[in-house]
Amino acid sequence: MRLSTALLADTSVRLADLSFPHERVLLHRTRLAFIYLDKLLHFAKADRDGQVDGFIAVYLPTEVTLLVLKRGELATVISYMEDGRQVRTIPSALEHFKREAERGEIVYCAAPREQLAWMCGGCTTSATRRPLDAEHPERLLPDLMAEQFTGVLELISNGRVNYLRFHEGVFRNGYFHEPLDGLTVQQYVEGLFEANEDGAQPEVAAWVLPSVGELPEQASPQLLETYREAFWAIADAAEAEVPGKARQWVERIRGLQANVHQALKVIGAPRGEDPADLVTTPQELVFALSDWTLSLLEELEVVAPGAAPKVLAGGTRGHRFLLQKAGFYDRLPWTVSW
Repeated sequence: MRLSTALLADTSVRLADLSFPHERVLLHRTRLAFIYLDKLLHFAKADRDGQVDGFIAVYLPTEVTLLVLKRGELATVISYMEDGRQVRTIPSALEHFKREAERGEIVYCAAPREQLAWMCGGCTTSATRRPLDAEHPERLLPDLMAEQFTGVLELISNGRVNYLRFHEGVFRNGYFHEPLDGLTVQQYVEGLFEANEDGAQPEVAAWVLPSVGELPEQASPQLLETYREAFWAIADAAEAEVPGKARQWVERIRGLQANVHQALKVIGAPRGEDPADLVTTPQELVFALSDWTLSLLEELEVVAPGAAPKVLAGGTRGHRFLLQKAGFYDRLPWTVSW
């Protein structure tokens, strides 16, 4: 298929040329239409050979989107586009791939979790473009030393992506697109600026990224649906205790707290409506549901003293083990008897 000419934001680097460091390739680059993505994700999650840290990169005409995997589980989704980088919600990304399958390509690689964390960090926070002196590439590392630079340098040469971590100007470790094969880091970096076999100078660009320690994880579609079910089950149990009034409290408290807990726009979306397309984490879901529940049941206790434990038990019975493990009940003042 014809490769896209779309460029990474503010560079001459073609998105279609982006290739990330990896430990091994599990699926070489091929047409997305040839791959049943749902089965591939199931393999990554359920098969022993697929339970690795890594990424599935999907190349589309105007973006490169990475499904980031933690022990085979889909942890989060990040995108490189013409207008920048961003974190995508898992459901919207998967739906987008289905619509664009005929125009995409896919590759599946194992990669170190630390590298994945750095890549995600560059999309969850602002990646800062670093100017380069292509005439004097030998100065790059000494300049970082002089600046006492701390962080991660993302260095891209003709689409080949490399990551180098520094602390107070001293190189600590990195993940390189090609093996060093006896080269020093200085020699490898200088080689990224060398002319190609045809004499053309490579397109080189660099960004400064935060040195993120943990791989960020967003709530899975299944977890979002579970919390949404719990939200409305609690609302229904409260409505059964105080018909008419409770539903007003549910909507009013949700509207007020959604300014603090964005996750309520997802789990508290009215039945029959599509929830907001927002990235949220499992921890944010616990905080959002528990704070909303606390406010709702406090109002309920005013008009129906003693009803809160009953509503809490009735509304969360179906998901009590998951909620207990997440610490949901620890954030509420009532004791629930099952």
